[in-house]
Amino acid sequence: MEKTQTPLELITKYFTDFSDQQLDQLHRLKDLYGEWNEKINVISRKDIDSLYQKHVLHSLAIAAQFPFQAGLDIVDIGTGGGFPGIPLAIFFPEVNFYLSDSIAKKIKVVNEISNALGLKNVEAHHGRVESIKGRKFDFAVSRAVAPLQELWKWGKPLLRNERKLEDYKNGLICLKGGDLTEEIAASGLRPHSIEIKSFFHEDYFTEKFILYVPV
Repeated sequence: MEKTQTPLELITKYFTDFSDQQLDQLHRLKDLYGEWNEKINVISRKDIDSLYQKHVLHSLAIAAQFPFQAGLDIVDIGTGGGFPGIPLAIFFPEVNFYLSDSIAKKIKVVNEISNALGLKNVEAHHGRVESIKGRKFDFAVSRAVAPLQELWKWGKPLLRNERKLEDYKNGLICLKGGDLTEEIAASGLRPHSIEIKSFFHEDYFTEKFILYVPV
């Protein structure tokens, strides 16, 4: 009989260099989100059993392609319950993450889960991303929050016009799904598109993409 894959094995199938602390933090996500989702519905009820594939691994698609370096500042636009920001903060403990959302109860979940996991590199912001003042970031990340055109309008003013990674200039990195032809055309941008199924082989990632727009 084929051995059933545990949720954490789904992550370690693709990433092998986690510390014991990171593995513990990843393991604890299931119970923490399960508990908070009962109080504040931040994840679809039908998705909570698929947390590691549909939320954690999906968020880590960014880590698979963008090797963020220590000291970088990342803003998560419309983080919801903490995606992609919290999985990325676990993966990159020396990178600073600023998770923004306009819905107070979602930011409460972000704060509670970050505190429970002992994440020292996460700061939460309750408010629209346009209200962030006096802060600059190296990258903006987002997951299916708004059309690309809107994300770029919000994110670009917050980004430093620099190159902090060898292969990538600072910019916007967003997780998107489906046929993006019209959305990209409407944005007037020419994003780099990376098909997630090319490196995460689960069927769930069919027609899911990373769009990257450099400043």
